[in-house]
Amino acid sequence: MPRMLDVSDDVRAEIGDEEADRLLAGGDAPGSYDCTSCRTPGDSDQERTSTVLFVGEETAVLAFAHATCIPSQVVPVSEEQLQGAVRSITGEDAAPRTPGSEPSPVPVPTAPRQATLGITCGLVLVEADLRPALVVEPDGPIARPGSTGPDDDFLPLLLEQGFHPVTDMNQLPGANAGWSALLAMGKLHAVLQPGSSGQQSAWWQAHQPLAVSDGWRAAANKSQSVLLYAAPAGTIGHQPREDLMREALEDAAAKGALVAAEIPLAGT
Repeated sequence: MPRMLDVSDDVRAEIGDEEADRLLAGGDAPGSYDCTSCRTPGDSDQERTSTVLFVGEETAVLAFAHATCIPSQVVPVSEEQLQGAVRSITGEDAAPRTPGSEPSPVPVPTAPRQATLGITCGLVLVEADLRPALVVEPDGPIARPGSTGPDDDFLPLLLEQGFHPVTDMNQLPGANAGWSALLAMGKLHAVLQPGSSGQQSAWWQAHQPLAVSDGWRAAANKSQSVLLYAAPAGTIGHQPREDLMREALEDAAAKGALVAAEIPLAGT
């Protein structure tokens, strides 16, 4: 019996016409599945289902999602992210590709010093709507490439990348379409920035996929965007509750020490 599957042109191009037709005819496609976006059960015999292909450098994994959650699409991820995500779900490595809350700091690519970025997920109320937010704060000053001085250039560098000063937390930050937040298999994997080759590269990348709350993921899927706030080292701190995080963000904005952008949601 044919499944109620959606296979996008991008997914078809990756897996080939033969495999795509076999999926649509009911072969190799599960009747029941856990939605890769909302993580709740789905049934491709009873409801429209999207095929979502996670593609690494050497491997690829086909997953399924409610069509009401996300459309069928190809989601590029790093090989390390893909293998880690597969192991977290199945305990096994991905198969080789065939042709056709707690901060997870990583080195800041633009900084010669080994400062690291901490990132916190939370919901913020903006224009009477709960919006998914990522709050980024380094653990030390960020130097401009080639600089040896003591100045912290973290915010100036982000302003040059299309971020906007925040003066009022009740106003939606301006959009920055060149950046994006990568969710794969229901977890936050990376914040991506424009790359020199025209493709995005990781600005922040989780050592392990970062779990987000159901409310955060639902809000991100609803808006298809994330609010990314950034402040210099020592400004926000690790706040255990969202109301305290909001207070710290408002204090930073009042001091002129906060920038932000609304960035697209990539993946699921």
